[in-house]
Amino acid sequence: MNGQKGFSLLFIFVTMLVMGLLLGFIGAGGSGFIIAMLASVFGIPVHTALGTSLAAMVFTSLSGTYSHFKENNVLMRVGLATGLFGAAGAFVGSRIANLVPGSKLESLTAFMLFFSAGLLWLRLFTKFGQFWANAGAQTVPAGSRFWMAAGGVGLATGILSGLFGVGASPFIQIGLLFFFGLSVRQSAGTTLLVILPIAAVGGFGYYTTGHLDILLFIKVVAGTMIGSYIGAKFTARLHPTVLKTTLVAVPVAGGLLLLFGGE
Repeated sequence: MNGQKGFSLLFIFVTMLVMGLLLGFIGAGGSGFIIAMLASVFGIPVHTALGTSLAAMVFTSLSGTYSHFKENNVLMRVGLATGLFGAAGAFVGSRIANLVPGSKLESLTAFMLFFSAGLLWLRLFTKFGQFWANAGAQTVPAGSRFWMAAGGVGLATGILSGLFGVGASPFIQIGLLFFFGLSVRQSAGTTLLVILPIAAVGGFGYYTTGHLDILLFIKVVAGTMIGSYIGAKFTARLHPTVLKTTLVAVPVAGGLLLLFGGE
């Protein structure tokens, strides 16, 4: 029995390594696809898959945050304040998820992935992308308006992340663009900083309900981090159209796998 479990965990590690190569190659986080693979292919309970994926985002986002920080793309005050509220929201979301039946949660997570893919499609392939690009570069609000923006964006996206186990980066970026007036470049870097406390506290929330498998978590983190580091070396060789198409296709594939993979 232990031998079978060890083989299964080794197979998960190898699969996460391959996924890391793909996701690092296209520059996507892919947390939703990881959830779908764990739940539909390996039969991991969806709550455990969500908790593991969310906690793993702490490490997969860390290097990106540091890179953007070096490029001056991170507004620390905005990121920390929004992330603080986001962490509270993620903990609440993780507790709500514990009350939702597994089959229902899979369907809701699939819908969340389709919605995220739709936002990415609008941004990358329609005129809305230009509107998105022009939305920022305003003055960051001050005083009570700053804290209202941080609280609103942080709590809303934190609850989404905690409930569905995903980073909710498209939603965080929209919030930073429209409520803080950040540029696209600043919103991309600051979003990663916001995700860090959300992932950490959300993952802890799943741990407190018994839905975080530490050994599985280590395998997922090790595989995806090694794979994404290697895969990122080849990103420049990917044609922009292929990159954009794959960015939209990955969450769609994850949603489909959650809906139909277990059948």
